[in-house]
Amino acid sequence: MTAPHPEGSIPERRGPERCGLVAVVGAPNAGKSTLVNALVGQKVAIVSPKAQTTRVRLMGLAIHENSQILLVDTPGIFEARRRLDRAMVAAAWGGTTDADLIALVIDAKTGIKAKIDALIDTLKDRREPKIVILNKVDVTPKEKLLELAVKLQDALAPETIFMISASTGDGVADLKAALAARMPEGPWHFPEDQVSDATDRMLAAEVTREQLYLQLHAELPYASAIETEKYEERKDGSVVIHQQILVGRDTQRAIVLGKGGARLKEIGSRARAELVELLGRKVHLFLHVKVKPDWEEDRSLYRDIGLDWVD
Repeated sequence: MTAPHPEGSIPERRGPERCGLVAVVGAPNAGKSTLVNALVGQKVAIVSPKAQTTRVRLMGLAIHENSQILLVDTPGIFEARRRLDRAMVAAAWGGTTDADLIALVIDAKTGIKAKIDALIDTLKDRREPKIVILNKVDVTPKEKLLELAVKLQDALAPETIFMISASTGDGVADLKAALAARMPEGPWHFPEDQVSDATDRMLAAEVTREQLYLQLHAELPYASAIETEKYEERKDGSVVIHQQILVGRDTQRAIVLGKGGARLKEIGSRARAELVELLGRKVHLFLHVKVKPDWEEDRSLYRDIGLDWVD
């Protein structure tokens, strides 16, 4: 995905180019996607109050002075039960492969629980340099933050611990500068006007999926997926997108449709408006809801959303 750089014109680079990969890991709902968006300076990953929103390895591209930072926003690491869960967790660990730095994001308000303990046990023996990012400091008592920092330093021995609020931006600029300084010398991997490695087709599906979560909340759990049937660029510069919302049961289809199709219309309206802004062009978006009880067993769908098939 390319777009005008969110900070306007990029300042002249000083010194040798730097480029490196930062794997952003953590438990579900730690704020990883919000943080990646804040570091990039614009939206590249979907955000929802629901945990486990991110399903694929999505790379956001942040620039600071002469450094290009490749941020891999991984799915939250959790106990995997279904095939989709296993594929998401595999994607999360796959996102850390060959990382120059692992950034463990922790919800400071929630603190260290069993999932975090298990994650720390896995990370502490890895060879990659590690930092810890305590997120949501704006809603966490200072005494708790200091206590958490001491525990994490003892348990993981990270290079450093940052305290930030991804939602308000507090501490994000300092974190970005610190990440840039840690990147190894080397040429940039992407053009300076590119903000993500996601295709526009993939972004469109993610935006629609985000609206499902934001508008339906607990009414529709994770038994849904977006299948792009058609993505066509017209000569007039606009794009035509046909998407199917896949659900497992007729009752879920009724929830997505809403009374007289009103809910589906609202989902499409908001998704279309956001895509117009993100893509910078007119968007013709057509949504359909299809009941497909076994969609989680469809290999082609996994490939379409960027996940590997996991037995």
